[in-house]
Amino acid sequence: MTASLHTAENQHVEVDGVQLAYREIGTDTGVPLVMVSRFRASIDDWDPAVVDRLATDRRVIVFDNTGIGFSEGDVQPTVRKMAEVAISFVEALGLTEVDLLGFSLGGFVTQRFTLTRPDLVRSVVLVGTGGGGGEGAVAPDREKLMSLMARPEPSVEALQALFFSSDAAGHEAAQTYWDNIYSSRRRPESDVSLDAAKVQLGALGAFAAGDDSTLPEADRIQQPVLIVNGDNDIMVPTPNSFLLSQKIPNAQLIVYPNSGHGSLFQYPEAFTRDVLGFLRAQENDGLR
Repeated sequence: MTASLHTAENQHVEVDGVQLAYREIGTDTGVPLVMVSRFRASIDDWDPAVVDRLATDRRVIVFDNTGIGFSEGDVQPTVRKMAEVAISFVEALGLTEVDLLGFSLGGFVTQRFTLTRPDLVRSVVLVGTGGGGGEGAVAPDREKLMSLMARPEPSVEALQALFFSSDAAGHEAAQTYWDNIYSSRRRPESDVSLDAAKVQLGALGAFAAGDDSTLPEADRIQQPVLIVNGDNDIMVPTPNSFLLSQKIPNAQLIVYPNSGHGSLFQYPEAFTRDVLGFLRAQENDGLR
């Protein structure tokens, strides 16, 4: 199995008559880690500085949901439907137990996956995410977000505004992430169209409004959960990560300083150290 996300070959598996694309790297040992992507992101939008480190001692699988990136089909209109596809994907690979890591929209999907099929999930990592709308949840600046998220083409400037701090450190982190994901990008297939993004925005809006949120059910998640965010996330306000950590019985929260929604990309070494420590603890009866 290859050691780098961006040199791994795309593979495909059929789910409900649709070919889903995925890549896997790392080793064949232990419980696989399945990573669930953010808004307007394909396999190529995961930073190898993060994914390759996570794969040092485990099998890591990243995939594109229907209608996204290299996968066929239509974009799913709700978080619940996205989770159903993710569940079917895991089952199609013949996996009976996985660890899940979801970033942003992928964190919403990961929560719904876990609530729907807890028997498939050993542990959960949620990054830059919350439980959606509900009592105590903080709403982001929707107008500001829409102006940045609905642009026809991604840019490093929009990326910094959404994901990173506004200072020099944030600019450097944004540029490094941008360079990492575009240095070996398999365009144009890996780009997510504006039409696809609009469908995802609808799903995000419903989740944030409470129509499809997981917050009222979060106390049913019994797996060990690691929640990670930056101290100033403007996309999923950091207080929502704290709120979610209070709702999930076996959750722990890490907040990185001077960072935002993309804290995992701003601090790849610290993030992967913390995640690997958490995952290894599950192999030792939860002791860190």
